[in-house]
Amino acid sequence: MLTELVVRNLGVIDEVNLLLGPGMTAVTGETGAGKTLIVTAIDLLTGGRADAALVRPGATEAEIEGRFVDGDRELVVRRVVPRDGRSRVYIDGRLATVGALADHGVDFVDLHGQHSHQSLLKGPVQRAALDRFGEIDTAAVASLRDDLRAAEAALGELGGDERDRAREIDLLAYQLNEIEAADIADENEDARLDREEDLLAEAGAHREAAARVSVLLDADSAALEAVSTALATVQNRGPFADLEERLGSVVAELGDIAGEARYRVESIQDDPEQLAVLRHRRALLRELRRKYGADLAEVTSYGRTVADRLEVLRSHDQRAAALDQRCAVLREELAQEQSRVLQSRRGAAPQLAAAVEVNLAGLAMPGARLEVRVDGPAGDDVSLWLAANAGHDLAPLTKVASGGELARAMLALRMVLTVGPPTLVFDEVDAGIGGEAANTVAESLAALATDHQVLVVTHLAQIAAVADQHLRVSKTEVDGATRSVAQLLDHESRIVELSRMLSGSPDSDAAHSHAVELLHARNR
Repeated sequence: MLTELVVRNLGVIDEVNLLLGPGMTAVTGETGAGKTLIVTAIDLLTGGRADAALVRPGATEAEIEGRFVDGDRELVVRRVVPRDGRSRVYIDGRLATVGALADHGVDFVDLHGQHSHQSLLKGPVQRAALDRFGEIDTAAVASLRDDLRAAEAALGELGGDERDRAREIDLLAYQLNEIEAADIADENEDARLDREEDLLAEAGAHREAAARVSVLLDADSAALEAVSTALATVQNRGPFADLEERLGSVVAELGDIAGEARYRVESIQDDPEQLAVLRHRRALLRELRRKYGADLAEVTSYGRTVADRLEVLRSHDQRAAALDQRCAVLREELAQEQSRVLQSRRGAAPQLAAAVEVNLAGLAMPGARLEVRVDGPAGDDVSLWLAANAGHDLAPLTKVASGGELARAMLALRMVLTVGPPTLVFDEVDAGIGGEAANTVAESLAALATDHQVLVVTHLAQIAAVADQHLRVSKTEVDGATRSVAQLLDHESRIVELSRMLSGSPDSDAAHSHAVELLHARNR
């Protein structure tokens, strides 16, 4: 439900901060006081159209914030409407789109009155309402539709044109043959070949380097002679025992290095033929990488993908036949299930219409007629049509001209459907009614508030008296500027406001007694 609402610089509203509770809240006030702006603010929080004309004179932008709570789920939304430029939306402190705001709003709030985006004006919502009312199970239809879409998609992926399929098979077979012919056993082969090519391409230079090292370190070299002399100098001298050991190790290591260098001279051979083979292999792998992947791992992965696709294409006829048969079976099952759902929806439609018409008769619409129209293979096209008065032609709910009639029609629907967003807002539901009809509307709203939060803008004391909370919006003039303020009323203030609504004068003794009687009747 809507637990908190903040409105700044919207129309005649300077700033309003409201804490709202469960049950029914009545919003009252003199004509032009700005009470409908409370509904406008909620409308903006649920994705309604922003109009720069709504910004309070002298302000640069209007701002509306709301906190919605539904069980463990909480949502804080903020809408900013500038005098110039596009409106801004924030959901839980993050920038968002108006579309996202509307999506969230559908879950939390429904507005009934002259608000074109209220959910019950939308075909899918009307269909869902009929299904809930008639307890119509559509799960099988949805499942079969999903299965059929998946089967048809799989059939399409096989490749339907024989010539296209043959061309693709030829291309993929060539690619797979090229990759398999390379016989890539090691995905790191590139690095190994790089080392081998370096060895073969520079064989002469490598041998010369090894020979030079051997000469510099052999037994007759100045380096070995110098180290040997140093070793003899410190030999058998106690203070230099550690140096003697280290120098001995150097002499041995230099001998080993010289021997290894001589071996390298003999082992590194020129092999132009092997070098050519190696370079050809490297060129082949480079070409495969150019065509099929950044490295050999990607090349082999692509080869596996090609092999899988070839298997699918070459077994096309068998697969296609199996999928064709599955599609045929699914279409038949779907047709049967759609026919069942269609009949169920057509059976429930007049029952829903009749139940709503009973409620409409008590809501000052005695001649109203409602028709639930069902079209399409499964009756998916559901629309509610209303003739608000006797002798009038039926028209879609979206075409109902009177905001009051539309609001009462929605109230009648909600009384039958019960399921809906946690917060329901009614504007103009009391337009053009009074007497017993007003009492019926009040009772209906109070009943609806037992399992919904209901906010209603009203001019009628009978409706305001049954509310759990009473919010009065009034105008004041400060420094030559008109401002609206909103106040939640206590019991005594409520009697004064109801007296004003009953007689136009909050000081009327008769109206005061009537107001007390209305509140007393509510609490009986």
